[in-house]
Amino acid sequence: MTLKLIALLLCLGATMLRAEPVRFDNYRLYEVSIANQMQLDALQLLEQYPDGYIFWESPVQTNMKINVVVPPHKTAQFDELRAQLRIESRMKTANVQQLIDNESSVKSKRETFGWEAYYTLEEMYAWIDELVAQYPNILSVSTIGQSYEGRELKAVKLSYKAGNPGIFIESNIHAREWITSATVTWILNEFLTSTQPDVRELAENYDWYILPVVNPDGLHYTKTTNRMWRKNRYPHSVLCYGVDMNRNFPGHWMEGGSSSVPCSDTFAGPEEASEIETKHIMNYFVSIKDNIHAYLSFHSYGQYILFPYGHNGAEYSENYCDMMQMGEAGAKAIYQRYNTAYEIGTTADVLYIASGSSPDWAHGTQGTPIAATFEFRDNGYYGFILPPEQILPNAMEVLDGLVAFVKEGKKIGYFTTAV
Repeated sequence: MTLKLIALLLCLGATMLRAEPVRFDNYRLYEVSIANQMQLDALQLLEQYPDGYIFWESPVQTNMKINVVVPPHKTAQFDELRAQLRIESRMKTANVQQLIDNESSVKSKRETFGWEAYYTLEEMYAWIDELVAQYPNILSVSTIGQSYEGRELKAVKLSYKAGNPGIFIESNIHAREWITSATVTWILNEFLTSTQPDVRELAENYDWYILPVVNPDGLHYTKTTNRMWRKNRYPHSVLCYGVDMNRNFPGHWMEGGSSSVPCSDTFAGPEEASEIETKHIMNYFVSIKDNIHAYLSFHSYGQYILFPYGHNGAEYSENYCDMMQMGEAGAKAIYQRYNTAYEIGTTADVLYIASGSSPDWAHGTQGTPIAATFEFRDNGYYGFILPPEQILPNAMEVLDGLVAFVKEGKKIGYFTTAV
C-alpha cells in the first residue's frame, strides 16, 4: 500500500462532507510538551495523518508546548504514545463538546447586534450595512471579491477626514477563531460611539481599513458543521479540503512551519497565493498600500503581539526595535485593565516557526512599515472556544493595547502623513 493511499484512507473520517454537525463528545484536550527530536518527529507524523486527532498548534520545533484534541477511540493509543516517548502532558478538559455547548448556549434571537454572543457571517454583514447607512459620511463598505463558495469578502473603511494615515486590520483568516471578528466589530463600533478621548484620537486621526472576515467559507463551516475547522474550503484533494491561508502568502512561502500535505491544518497550498481569498486580500491591500502605515492581523489564542518574521533562519527587521517598543507599550496597556499578560517578539522567537503569513508578506514584500499579529485570549484552557462572556473584556483590553501601540509608534516617528 502506497504512502499516498495510506494518507487518503486515514483522512477519510475527518474530511468527508457531513450532513450533521461534527460533535466532540468525550474528546479530550491535552497540553503536550515537546522536549526532544524523537517526540517532535512522532507528533509531526501524527499531525500529517491525524485520524481524528486535532492539533491546535503545529509541532514545528522542540522546547514548545502544543494543545492536542484526542478523540475517544484514540485515548489508549495516545496514552501508549506518551508512555513510550516519555511525553509530558496534562489534560485540560475531558469533554471538548461541553466547551462548545457552553459557548453556544447564550445565543438567542436578538433585536439588535451585540457582543454577548458570537454571530454568523450574515448577521455581521447585515450589522455592518446598517452602520454604513447610519454613518454614510464616515463609513463605506465594498466587496473586494468572492470566496471559493461564492461568499463576499467585505472591506470597511472608516474615515473622519481626508489626509489621515491608514491602518489595515484583517481578522478571521482562521475559521475557528471567532473572537477575532467579534472583537473587530466591537472596536469598529467604539470608533463610532465612544466618548473616551484616547479612542476618539485613534478613530478620528487615522483611516481604518477593516476586513472583518477574510475566510467566510471557513467561518460558515464552523457555524454549521465543524467548530474546529481552521482552513478555507477549497478541495485540494479528493478527500482533504482547505488551505491555511496564513501560510499561503508570498515571501518565504513554505520556509518552515507549514505543510505540503493537503490534510494538514497548516497546508500552505500547492503554490504561494494559490487561494482566491488570498488573492483578494493581496489585491485590495496593494490598491491602498500607499496610505497604509500598519498591517494588523487578529488571531487567537495565546496572548501575544508578534512581529515579522516567522520563517526558518529569519533575520530581524530593520525596525525590529521600534516595533518591540510599540509592542511593549501595547502589552503594558492590555495588562492594566484585567491583568491579561501578553508576550511580545517575533513569530519565530516567541511563538514558533511559521512562514507565509499575511503580516510577513505586507512588511517584507510590500514595504509596510509596521506589521503585527495580535493573538488574543486565552492561554489554552478554552483556546479557540473562548466563552462569549469574554468577548467584551477581550475587546476592551485589545483596544487599550491598540491605543498605546499607535500612540507609541507616533511618538517615535511613525504614522506621519507620508508612508
